[in-house]
Amino acid sequence: MKHRVALVATAAAVLVIAGGTAAVSTASAAATGCSATYTVVSQWQGGFQGGVSFTNLGDPLTSWKLEFDFPGATQQVSQGWNATWTQSGAHVTATSLGWNGAVPTGGTVSSLGFTGSWSGSNPPPTSFSINGRACNGSPSTPPTTPPTTPPSTPPPGGAAPALHVSGNKLVTAAGKTYRLLGVNRSSGEFACVQGKGMWDGSPTGQAGIDAMKAWNIHAVRIPLNEDCWLGLSGSPSGAAYQSEVKAYADALAANGITPIIDLHWTHGQYTGNISACADVNATCQKPMPTMQYTPQFWTGVATMFKGNNAVVFDLFNEPYPDASNNWSDMTAAWKCLRDGGTCTGITYEVAGMQDLLDAVRATGATNVVMTAGLTWTNDLSQWLAYKPADRTGNLMASWHTYNFNACVTAACWDSQIGAVAAQVPVQAGEIGQDTCAHDYIDKVMAWADANGVGYTAWTWNPWGCTGGNVLIDDFNGTPTKTYGEGFKAHLLTVNP
Repeated sequence: MKHRVALVATAAAVLVIAGGTAAVSTASAAATGCSATYTVVSQWQGGFQGGVSFTNLGDPLTSWKLEFDFPGATQQVSQGWNATWTQSGAHVTATSLGWNGAVPTGGTVSSLGFTGSWSGSNPPPTSFSINGRACNGSPSTPPTTPPTTPPSTPPPGGAAPALHVSGNKLVTAAGKTYRLLGVNRSSGEFACVQGKGMWDGSPTGQAGIDAMKAWNIHAVRIPLNEDCWLGLSGSPSGAAYQSEVKAYADALAANGITPIIDLHWTHGQYTGNISACADVNATCQKPMPTMQYTPQFWTGVATMFKGNNAVVFDLFNEPYPDASNNWSDMTAAWKCLRDGGTCTGITYEVAGMQDLLDAVRATGATNVVMTAGLTWTNDLSQWLAYKPADRTGNLMASWHTYNFNACVTAACWDSQIGAVAAQVPVQAGEIGQDTCAHDYIDKVMAWADANGVGYTAWTWNPWGCTGGNVLIDDFNGTPTKTYGEGFKAHLLTVNP
């Protein structure tokens, strides 16, 4: 938590309003003030884009909180960027992020923007404050007498919270509802088997994590490879691979970001219906995991993270045993998903979600576990009827949604996903669209926010957005246009 800077109380606001712009002088830290400008960038019937900037005229700031009230009862911030935006009634708050909290004397914070809605009229705000103090338009000097009460210190912590399931909510140890909002961090699934080195040669240190924090990312899903973890093929593999995974997960958790360990690619030859890969090695997405190796994988992962309930387990990325039997028997497909064994169209012995959950719980681990539906995790229609039994109760449903899937409308989400979310927590482990726009994920996130569903977008990798689903241009966190920009802007408006 950022240190709260003490301010000097000030008097009335000094405003200069011309057209859609209100220039305001606001109070600052310790000794002086600041100036701020509010602008209506563009306006249309029922909507508008606003912007605020301010210049620090006093002592350096280490963090800031900008506040104002809309004059009209119908004016509402929809989403914003470059700050954490919240609104209660007419009162709007924009709080600094990790990367723009420090403002030197004479420094300017610009491009604090948002989109909003209105009806009737859209007048500009008439007063602003910084860190809780109203503006007076002129520098002020704090009293020289020491305060009788010592300044408060920031509370300890900052690590990702331990989580458990309570009813249909994911909650912290204190019972606070918590959603997993963030991104996927691809590359662990192909690291050793494609000869690209660990994490595809990309950084996993503090700078990379800080770039995620600047987006308000609170969860990172980490796809892994069964062969790499178990040392069956490639390099790095075995202990070296496991060590890298643990180090990255621990670093994320220490920075307040929930790691979601996802088993993405598994062993087992599959040559059936809709087969994209016949390789027996873990070089692609198979329809189901194998009893030969996958329970062993989860025993190892659960043993490593047992006792650290800030880490969440996602048992298997995208099952499709319904496709392997050509959708001829959906009941059999759901039974295959849960119970494994011999499944139509799959030649190896299948490990069901119950087998994998049992392997996790046999270690004593009580971590929250995500388990998927059918059709590459897009179909949760029978999830409640075929969910595995979990003696700890820490089970949640995994859902994936892209614009090219079958269930892509709010009506479908209400009937399928909403029915599950009414009984257990639901996590959209992957959201995305095969364009570089963000219109589809905007609809997904709006629905998820309204229904208490978490989401992690695909993917935090600088692979270029020509094919869609790529959030960043570089590991400094520069968002892609417009997919990354849209996701970042929305993420900055919501709390976990």
